[in-house]
Amino acid sequence: MQLENPWRGQVGWITGSSRGLGRVMATELCRLGASVAVHGTRFDSPKSFGEGESMEQVARDIVSDALKLCGPQPSAVGIAVPVWGDVTDEAEVKRMANEIRTRLGKIDILVTNAGGDIGAGGTGVGKGGRPDPDDCVGIPLADIKAVMNRNLLSCILCCREVAPEMQGRRHGRIITIGSIAGTHGRDEGSIYAVAKAAVHEYTRCIALQLRPHNVTVNCVAPGGTVTNRFLVIHKIDESKLIEEGTLDRYGRPREIASVVAFLASDAARFISGQVIRVDGASQCWPA
Repeated sequence: MQLENPWRGQVGWITGSSRGLGRVMATELCRLGASVAVHGTRFDSPKSFGEGESMEQVARDIVSDALKLCGPQPSAVGIAVPVWGDVTDEAEVKRMANEIRTRLGKIDILVTNAGGDIGAGGTGVGKGGRPDPDDCVGIPLADIKAVMNRNLLSCILCCREVAPEMQGRRHGRIITIGSIAGTHGRDEGSIYAVAKAAVHEYTRCIALQLRPHNVTVNCVAPGGTVTNRFLVIHKIDESKLIEEGTLDRYGRPREIASVVAFLASDAARFISGQVIRVDGASQCWPA
């Protein structure tokens, strides 16, 4: 007798999933059987780092990739639909959430993955959008606001939009995406580090608020992880591009996605308020 798939009927919204880490997270949830809303800022967001032509194409490709990964049970794969809009704009967040509810149903899983050390000019400026200078003092004010909004405000707005319906149902999973950059001082990428540290603390705070309502909230904090943008914006240590045999290496998106999927699953129903570093033990001090 075939057991019912517990992911069937679950609706997940992964912000910033048109490319990179978010795209792999969306593929993993789709592979498991969830219905996934794939999000980008613009209709053509995937073009930024050569990961597709349009949001519609990426949604189709995610389902196709999930089918390839699922092996002999293609019927277990979920569906993916595209949405696009500015997650730093409250009205846009509400519009997109309502579009997802109309097309897929209630939102059971929110992954606030949209972010990055990207300044006011967007990803098309400089090194993948990194501010220049990118320190505490010299970074332009417009870039400070852009980095804080992209990472922290977007997380807060999406959580504020989705949490009330989860509270009402007494069920839901919220996974924020932080960074190991937010756990120590940095003289480069400083405002990004501040924003991610704030995401970590916001996660703890909202986890406490939602605790009586049976809604879990956790943060995944990746270390250096190989994506197309990562290869553009960082000085790469070629020896750390190895994929196995050591943890002294860069991570791979699937290693982040598997932790996100675990936290979204029923297996993690009693884990909340945690910041989980996925970094191969590059940091071993208390988070």
